[in-house]
Amino acid sequence: MLRRSFLTKAALAATATSTALLAACGKKESGEVGAPAVSTAKKTTIKWRLQTYAGPALAEHVIKPSIDAFNKAANGEMVIELYFADQLVPTGELFRAMQAGTIDAVQSDDDSIAVARPTSACSVGISPFATRFSLDVPALFHKWGLNEIWAEAYNEVEGVTWLSSGSWDPCHFNTVKPIKKVSDLKGLRIFTFPTAGKFLTRFGVVPVTLPWGDVQVAIQTGELDGLAWSGITEDYTVGWADVTPYFLTNNISGAWIGSYFANTAAWAKVPEHLQTLFKLCIDSSHYYRQHWYWAGEADLRVNGPKMKLTTIPAAEWKTVENEAHKFWDEIAATSPRCAKVVQIFRDYNALMEKAGPPYR
Repeated sequence: MLRRSFLTKAALAATATSTALLAACGKKESGEVGAPAVSTAKKTTIKWRLQTYAGPALAEHVIKPSIDAFNKAANGEMVIELYFADQLVPTGELFRAMQAGTIDAVQSDDDSIAVARPTSACSVGISPFATRFSLDVPALFHKWGLNEIWAEAYNEVEGVTWLSSGSWDPCHFNTVKPIKKVSDLKGLRIFTFPTAGKFLTRFGVVPVTLPWGDVQVAIQTGELDGLAWSGITEDYTVGWADVTPYFLTNNISGAWIGSYFANTAAWAKVPEHLQTLFKLCIDSSHYYRQHWYWAGEADLRVNGPKMKLTTIPAAEWKTVENEAHKFWDEIAATSPRCAKVVQIFRDYNALMEKAGPPYR
């Protein structure tokens, strides 16, 4: 009797389980059994539009490989569409466009995109003679406090999130006529970034603002006499070496500071694992620049066939550097945060001078 009772209960339980399974699988009134219900909902792909300051030829090196890598590794969860200099909006309007959400992210130096007032200290990163070598930039950010200052400054700006800064190329003059002494700078119409332009007016330079893509034609038509924008690697890469036959080996910056930014609302919608992936891809871009520029600057000076090198004697160039330190004082007086950044530059460079070669 116990065995019969057990079998009866087991049969009833099996029937109940079967009925539940049939219902779950979508049993039809006709008695036919449907296939198990499967969710057909597709995950929404996050799409971003990112604009760089760089034109197509330069972007092939300084950002495109890292964005291609991100899109591949994101595996369909997110896609970043890359746009080049002035392609969606003029470079000088990038900051506002990002704030408004017209674009989702930007790669540029703080100076060129006209950052909002609370971040004025960040434009100090483009100050003449603040850095001498490419490794100065990551050292200043990761060991000397610039990371914290940049983050603090951008936290005060609505709608924009600063993500990372890295070392870009040095800033030399490439010109139509040779520069052999400081007085040769007088009257030259030079394409450069705002802070450098303001400084160079002390030596009679006439700063000219143009869309990046118009620069080469402007040199050919005589509207420009040259540039103070990049190192020799970039001159060859983007075609400027074809129209400016002279390269001045003295520079006003050993490595300028460039950053990645995102619209705050767009960044908040990105899952944490994709945020981490994007930051890793940014780091890969920073790393690529370090060795690409460093190798190119040396090789093209020695083996490049298009540009003749000129040099202003060190003693005379020292007068330009001394003037830069006065320029720092003026910047430091504009705000406590600017003063803090300038003091970091002073302390860092003083330490490097004491350390001596290969640091200075």
